Amino acid sequence: MSTSDKLLTEHNAKVVVLDFINALNAENFEMARAQLHDDMTFKGVMGERNGADIYIEDMKKMKFKYDVKKVFVDQEEVCLWYDISMGEKTIFSSGWYKLEDEKIKSFQVIFDPRPIL
Repeated sequence: MSTSDKLLTEHNAKVVVLDFINALNAENFEMARAQLHDDMTFKGVMGERNGADIYIEDMKKMKFKYDVKKVFVDQEEVCLWYDISMGEKTIFSSGWYKLEDEKIKSFQVIFDPRPIL
């Protein structure tokens, strides 16, 4: 992969992930869903989801808000540090997003769950 191809891939990956986060923040779940592969997987501290439609249905109920602090990009992988507002609690978290064909194929979110337990 040439340097310019790598930079374009990284730019596109960053845009997709930030579009996804911004859509969730705006409760534009149709736009958020458009950033996901149909068979995407999610792994989090409190559980796992398989499939974009299942994940989005959960997000419609939870309505988390994300305040991105830092973005790291390595080709088709994006790592975010963010505060996630989960109702009455805001938790500092990290999300690792893996893309395929400019859509999110999988991601994992880690955080210390003690404040919400």
